[in-house]
Amino acid sequence: MDPRFGSALNLVWLTLLAYWLWSARRVKPPMQSEHLFKRLVAYWLPLIAAMLLLGPGEWFGHSLLREQFVPHSIAFQSMGLFLCIAGAAIACWARHLLGANWSATVQLKDDHQLITRGPYRLIRHPIYSGLLLLFLGNAVLVGDWRGLLAVAIVFLSFWRKLRLEERWLSQLFGETYRQYVARTKALIPALL
Repeated sequence: MDPRFGSALNLVWLTLLAYWLWSARRVKPPMQSEHLFKRLVAYWLPLIAAMLLLGPGEWFGHSLLREQFVPHSIAFQSMGLFLCIAGAAIACWARHLLGANWSATVQLKDDHQLITRGPYRLIRHPIYSGLLLLFLGNAVLVGDWRGLLAVAIVFLSFWRKLRLEERWLSQLFGETYRQYVARTKALIPALL
């Protein structure tokens, strides 16, 4: 990867992380939380594995994971960086709209509110959509099959997490949430 794109990619991830930490300071206390062990196994370990897959290519030697799925060209790296920026922007916008209802884990908050504005009008989990777009852009920047494997791991982890969230939200909001599910998609407008 061109060093300029690597620096820009690092800036995108650092900006996202800084916003996440800054905005987490004023969340509501939880009313119900997923168990710690399940969070570790089903969410945090897959994210760590995905991040490691996106690490330095030398870690993977001459394995199939180092084979290119896109050329290491300025055009593809530009496209990858654009996807990263768009994904981070969507995730931060959605995170901002959730406000005090947000949590890093599956939780129901005291006085939990159903947010249906902004990107939530079209998809129920725009934070996951944005983060998946960020990982996909990162995979295009890396250009190797290991990047797509990282995206698949993150997708499966998020899919499991969103299914649990939807079950809890359906129990909490009842028919209102079921109607919301009927008119929106989970991750990709009009598709998925």
